[in-house]
Amino acid sequence: MVSFKLLSFSGLVAAAAAQNATLRYMPFGDSITEIVCWRAKLWEKLQGTEWATVNWVGSGKTENNCGDTKYDRDNEGHSGFLAINIANNKQLDGWLDKNPADVITMHLGTNDIAQQSKPTADIIKAFTTLVNTMRTKNPKMKIVVAQIIPLGIGSFNTAVQALNAAIPAWAKGLNSTASPIWVVDQYTGYSGSTDNRDGIHPNAGGDTKMMNVWYPALVQALAAAKADKAAVAMREEAFVA
Repeated sequence: MVSFKLLSFSGLVAAAAAQNATLRYMPFGDSITEIVCWRAKLWEKLQGTEWATVNWVGSGKTENNCGDTKYDRDNEGHSGFLAINIANNKQLDGWLDKNPADVITMHLGTNDIAQQSKPTADIIKAFTTLVNTMRTKNPKMKIVVAQIIPLGIGSFNTAVQALNAAIPAWAKGLNSTASPIWVVDQYTGYSGSTDNRDGIHPNAGGDTKMMNVWYPALVQALAAAKADKAAVAMREEAFVA
């Protein structure tokens, strides 16, 4: 016979907070993840919600003088890095070994296009490798992938649009119940000329726009990861009982 322990309301609240604190979220990408303030704005928006205690993870703490000394700066943004190189050099493997995650947001492809004019198909292939790595490290990884922001320099936006157009079908083909992929549109409504401070990286207005696009998908991903942990905890409690 399985017995169940009844917790007080305060005990349930404490248990939920403790469970959320065990959730690990990795912001992953290039300089548009590293030297920005959308991470600070996103962390601030999560405060006052049930996700305030989520642990942000990554090997770096770099930002863009965001004026917030309290937010969790941990991230896996790497300025100048190409998605193709990260995949081919298996760098994400090591990053996830050091900082396991339950949820990842990914904004990649800008450098592949702007630095080396890599074909869309090659970037998408690298994305597949990266998702496979995420799932190897955590079969229940919750993944949020961005259609990337426009560039305000050069004539790169045709290639950016081609990559963005390929992402939804790619994500649908890899989506799974255990490890869903959410696609968010960081391109539409974003101006490469007025929302970027240097043609590449978001200014304060661009950071806010990016944060507002990330937020609902991240909350969905965190809720799914929390449900996974709750199910595991319930099975373990039932087994012990």
